[in-house]
Amino acid sequence: MSIFSRKKSLSVRLRSVILGIIVIILTSFVVSVYLVTDRERRSYVVSESENVLSSLSNSIYTRIRNYMELSRLIMMDERLVKFLRADAEIVDIGMINDARYGVMDILNVTQGVDTVIVFREDLIMMATNRFTYKVDTARLQSDEWNRDIYAKKGRAVVSLNTNQIAVKQDHKPMVTIGRAIYDLLSQKRTGILFMNINPSVFERMLNEIKDDNICIIGSDGTFLAGNRDFMQYYEHMLQYYKPASDSGIIHNIINSEGEKYLLSGCRVQDTPIILLRRTPFGTKGIPYRILYVLLFLLILFLIGAFYVGAFVSGNITHPVFALSASMEKNKRSGELKRIDVSMPDNELGMLKDDYNDLIDHVNELIATNQKKEEILRRAEMRVLQEQIKPHFLYNSIETIGFLALDAGADNVHSALETMGSFYRNFLSKGDKEIPLAREVQIVRDYLSLQKLRYGDIIEDSYDIAPDTDDFIVPKLILQPIVENSIYHGIRLKGEKGEIKITSRMESGILHLTVRDTGVGMSEEMIEHVLSSERPERSDLSEESFGLWGTVERVRIFCGRDDVVRISSEQGEYTEIEFLISKPGPAGSDQ
Repeated sequence: MSIFSRKKSLSVRLRSVILGIIVIILTSFVVSVYLVTDRERRSYVVSESENVLSSLSNSIYTRIRNYMELSRLIMMDERLVKFLRADAEIVDIGMINDARYGVMDILNVTQGVDTVIVFREDLIMMATNRFTYKVDTARLQSDEWNRDIYAKKGRAVVSLNTNQIAVKQDHKPMVTIGRAIYDLLSQKRTGILFMNINPSVFERMLNEIKDDNICIIGSDGTFLAGNRDFMQYYEHMLQYYKPASDSGIIHNIINSEGEKYLLSGCRVQDTPIILLRRTPFGTKGIPYRILYVLLFLLILFLIGAFYVGAFVSGNITHPVFALSASMEKNKRSGELKRIDVSMPDNELGMLKDDYNDLIDHVNELIATNQKKEEILRRAEMRVLQEQIKPHFLYNSIETIGFLALDAGADNVHSALETMGSFYRNFLSKGDKEIPLAREVQIVRDYLSLQKLRYGDIIEDSYDIAPDTDDFIVPKLILQPIVENSIYHGIRLKGEKGEIKITSRMESGILHLTVRDTGVGMSEEMIEHVLSSERPERSDLSEESFGLWGTVERVRIFCGRDDVVRISSEQGEYTEIEFLISKPGPAGSDQ
């Protein structure tokens, strides 16, 4: 399809869309008015219901928390503690009564507590109101009734009807606060406390707010307080509400006796108490002012729609398609070129100019970055891999060695031979990669020369696996590490030190380790050395900059970043382990 056809199609679509929007808005205005009105009425009722339920829920939760604190005081009563600590053989009715009187003294400061029951670990019971309760002896012997309380490790658990252990003779439901009791001295569990709260507490709270549209129900469906007629809605609400896990307020619209009501429910936080409220819909909340505003806005919209349609078509649609066509042409060419389409002198013209400036800048950056990358890569490879080839040094060292031998200076001759061996392996005929055996020989010769200078302050040992001798590694990766171990590790420590070099093969990876007993490295220095980005020279000390350069050579050789592990303890040791694989793309010298 041509650009003209697309532009024409867009113009036609724009007019169709505007006309469609006008028709839809005119058709749906009445429906919208109804929906807004109904929504506002519902919002008003929902807000009212949520305020009442939230306030009541918070009040009940606060009251329950107060009873929890009261149960904490009861557990610390001296007479009750004595009852719990006593051996079963000496517990008698007198001790039980003393504990009961101690608990009742504390209960005198509050209202609403129907009874407090305490079971010792041997199930000997103390209760403040034992004659109105029936104890289920068979359930008491099971392990189910106390499992949730033991799981809380002394924290309070709110349940119903004492976990069915002790039930009122008249079957009146109770809200129970249970908690395990632990001895303050031995921290051993000594019993379980149950505090039963009479639902009359909730009746008084409902009377205070003067709301007869609320029913308070236990999570097991038992009636606690309020309007008993609303019990019929509990099963209905369970279809939408999971009281065991959800403590938010949920709403549902119901029809009852030909009237529409909002049925709201919530669960009191951390309790098995459910609040239900039935609220009738009234005329409150109808937003007449909003309806007038909507009508006024509708008229303005119809006027503005015609104007916007004409403006968008003449000032945006046509210029945008022209700009898009030029960009599409550049896309097909596969090059980043400037666009030369004519644009009006407005934001679209600015967009065209900014696009052209961006194209110029991107092309400039691409060229500059390519040049910089090429120069940087060449410089790094030249610095990291350049080899010195002073062949005349071989002959000079050999001549001096024969002169020393003729003069009887055997030690000098031996040192020169070691030095010659070092440089032969060091130069390696210009090779950039050498077998590990030759790399280890370089380090052996280097340490032999260093021992001539430092004497017995340095000890070296080698544990080189035979199957690693022919493994190809970058030349001169061990010598800089060993040199750092001497100059910045062992020598600074001021005592005899050891350098140990080990190698092993593991899953095709060469593990090459240098460990010294020097002064160690700081965490900051290790982080700088392990950084994969080239740091500024001023950010590192001389030794850590050299370590970074060696690590970078190995990274280039292997074609990956994870090639080194460093562990160190300052004042004790430093261990540097290289994980060298076959050369990767970055390490290729093609």
